[in-house]
Amino acid sequence: MKFRKILVSVLLAVAMLTSMLSLFSCNKAKVAPEFVMPENGFDTSKKVTITFYHTMGAALREVLDAYIIEFNKLYPNIKIEHKQVGSYDDVRKTISTEITVGDQPNIAYCYPDHVALYNMAKAVQTLDVLIDSDKTVTDALGNETIIGLTQEQKDDFIQGYYEEGREFGDGKMYTLPLSKSTEVLYYNKTFFDEHGIQVPKTWDELEAVCQRIKEIDPDSIPLGYDSEANWFITMCEQLGSDYTTANGDNNFTFNNETNRSFVKRFREWYKKGYVTTQEIHGAYTSSLFTMAESEVGNSYMSIGSSAGASHQRPKKVNGAYPFEVGIATVPQVDANNPKVISQGPSLCIFKKSDPQEVLASWLFIKYLTTKVEFQAQFSMASGYIPVIKSVKDNPIYAEYLNKADGGDFITTLSVKVGLEQENAYYTSPAFNGSSVARDQVGFLIQRCFVASWKDSEVDAKIKAEFDKAVKECNYQIGK
Repeated sequence: MKFRKILVSVLLAVAMLTSMLSLFSCNKAKVAPEFVMPENGFDTSKKVTITFYHTMGAALREVLDAYIIEFNKLYPNIKIEHKQVGSYDDVRKTISTEITVGDQPNIAYCYPDHVALYNMAKAVQTLDVLIDSDKTVTDALGNETIIGLTQEQKDDFIQGYYEEGREFGDGKMYTLPLSKSTEVLYYNKTFFDEHGIQVPKTWDELEAVCQRIKEIDPDSIPLGYDSEANWFITMCEQLGSDYTTANGDNNFTFNNETNRSFVKRFREWYKKGYVTTQEIHGAYTSSLFTMAESEVGNSYMSIGSSAGASHQRPKKVNGAYPFEVGIATVPQVDANNPKVISQGPSLCIFKKSDPQEVLASWLFIKYLTTKVEFQAQFSMASGYIPVIKSVKDNPIYAEYLNKADGGDFITTLSVKVGLEQENAYYTSPAFNGSSVARDQVGFLIQRCFVASWKDSEVDAKIKAEFDKAVKECNYQIGK
């Protein structure tokens, strides 16, 4: 498993370097100039076709199609052609190739590192002039609205999700969030209630809970944490320590004493049998969490994606779930100043020579991200968290949230927890190589956990692993 993970990382690094070199050498004449708002704004009489690349499955495409019909009632001359392009990586690879010949779509699902890659060819349209535009447009129903976002619409976004759009080092806005997920703590509520265990709010409390569980069930692994990379990055954010920066020549700043200390601490947890991770275990740790208590090596807590809640629920036995699942915010360094990771797709617009295409693209992503009914339906169909706060006031969505429980409606419960921690979301800097940093800090944790070192050499060995990770990051981006 470890070798395969490293091999995949190397292959992805080669692919990324190839894409970077292709984009860097891309003929600038093929990239459209920065958008300039037309004097008369958007021409509703002109027919425009917009292409949209995404990863939606059938259920989400059905929701999207329904709301494209609604959008076309407002703007009948904007034709939306959307296409599922495999995985997120497939979207990135396809667009990276198309940019080199000037054939990129108008809109795409994206993660921050995708945008940073596309911007090597300066292909992504900044959104500030569109967001701040006070020009008006009159739709086919006679409604006159401003092209940009109202202050109310800006304030309605969950702030951490919205701010992800300007994590590129220049202060400019490149994306709007579409739907999001996060990490949450799943726990065996039945077991916790039976033994009087309180849900841990801090890492110190979590350590004590792991110790208590080990006393009750010595053969268990109390905690499974799916993503080593997310754990590392989240700790950096909670501790206020350096991780990466989009500015300057030294992008990889995670090699510091604070970070080495928490890796050493969690290595000790691993050695005590308190925790395992997805890569070390060889599968998602939900496979341990959903095991019966009588099975050796089961767990009672799992930290994983809020979008994967259904996989954290045990199978029914004789028509009933063996235990009830509880969901809480991941443990914190300071429970009064929580920090939790933000994941899930955003939307970016690509530069085009025709400003009307850019405007039409903007009107569509504005519609998807600010339309309460769409955000509600998309969340219920996907299990992802809506990106605007006002969705909670939608009667249908409020009824959906009221059903939340740790059984049949566990996905709803995970979304509810995600909304309740709306003020805790953070995002990391985005630059060419930010995804490499994620991979390397994940590998670093794996190596530090499983290594058989003498106590006297642990500090020096951990320092060497950090040095190795930074060196590999620089190597993979050609430094």
